[in-house]
Amino acid sequence: MAIQMAQVSIENIDDAEGLNSVMTALKNISGVTTINLDPKHNVATVSYDDTDTSIHALTAAISMVDYATQPFPIDSPQNPHHNDL
Repeated sequence: MAIQMAQVSIENIDDAEGLNSVMTALKNISGVTTINLDPKHNVATVSYDDTDTSIHALTAAISMVDYATQPFPIDSPQNPHHNDL
């Protein structure tokens, strides 16, 4: 078991219903251990067990609730918030 952390950029969330939909979608993924939504920056930080799921499952689940996503590992230079840690 290896716990990974990723930030997923979430566009177009503009209401509580959208935040709840994203949270529910992520909570329903086996292996997700923590979820922190930052609606101000349109980013979800998700910890997950990589033996149970993957970043692709995170983005697929969010896509099912109709929000555009872009995954970045938390420490990736491509992550626009990697210096915020």
